[in-house]
Amino acid sequence: MNWLSNFVRPKIQALVRKREVPDNLWTKCPNCGQMIHHKEIKQRQFVCQHCDHHLRIGPDDRFPNLFDDGEYTVIELPDVMADPLKFRDEKKYTDRLKDSQGKTGQKDAVVVAHGKLGGHAAVIVVQNFSFMGGSLGQGAAEAIISAAKLAVLQDAPLIIFAAAGGARMQEGILSLMQLPRTTIAVQMLQEAGLPYVSVMTDPTTGGVTASYAMLGDIAISEPGALIGFAGPRVIENTIRERLPEGFQRAEYLLEHGMLDMVVHRHQMRNTLIQVVELLGNRPPAADVISLPTPDLEIPLPKELEQ
Repeated sequence: MNWLSNFVRPKIQALVRKREVPDNLWTKCPNCGQMIHHKEIKQRQFVCQHCDHHLRIGPDDRFPNLFDDGEYTVIELPDVMADPLKFRDEKKYTDRLKDSQGKTGQKDAVVVAHGKLGGHAAVIVVQNFSFMGGSLGQGAAEAIISAAKLAVLQDAPLIIFAAAGGARMQEGILSLMQLPRTTIAVQMLQEAGLPYVSVMTDPTTGGVTASYAMLGDIAISEPGALIGFAGPRVIENTIRERLPEGFQRAEYLLEHGMLDMVVHRHQMRNTLIQVVELLGNRPPAADVISLPTPDLEIPLPKELEQ
């Protein structure tokens, strides 16, 4: 009996048992609901091949598709006080931070890297919505300030991919103080005469929109991105009116002059290279030669000839 239960039965169960499929093999498109194999959607930079919806992505998937040959260096960011207000709602703020750090492998919501973009030095910032909704706190602000300082040091453009639900409520007034701090960081770039390009992804809302996200020399967005200060539902409840179709989406903002361009993710790298070259005031590839101006004889009016 032991032989049957210990050997034969497990063998039979192994043959008929359904194979377990890892959860991360397939991704469901939030727009059309189609299931897409992870390798396939990763190759397409997380753009759905069925409806062209741009899924949210983090730094690990964003950086390799931007920098030359996928080579870049992530900088170490300064430490900040983890829980300055000892905040607790349903769980401790420190526990939420640990959960997000374990899930993303990041220190905070913002990651800074530098490398080559089309042969030019560039500093790129990516805000990860998977880290507490990409919320702007002291840690995220320090990352943006560090990126601006690095850009000035390297005489390089700064490009920020914003994605956030707004300021981090667990840090209260301290999170709101990061809005002027990041604005000053952008001013550092302006004073140094360096390009600052803002790329808004889905979603870019709240205090992030009210600060550095809307201060770029060029304002770009990915298709369909939600961009605004307050959410559509909050606005509708406040003004008690129905909002226009597509309100606060990238295409609507482009039509109303709040964006310079909406760029598909597959074209983002080439577009950024062109923008950086145009804003970088690069010297010409060859020496400029002054050509002598020929003397032109201008005929006098007949009245003055006499």
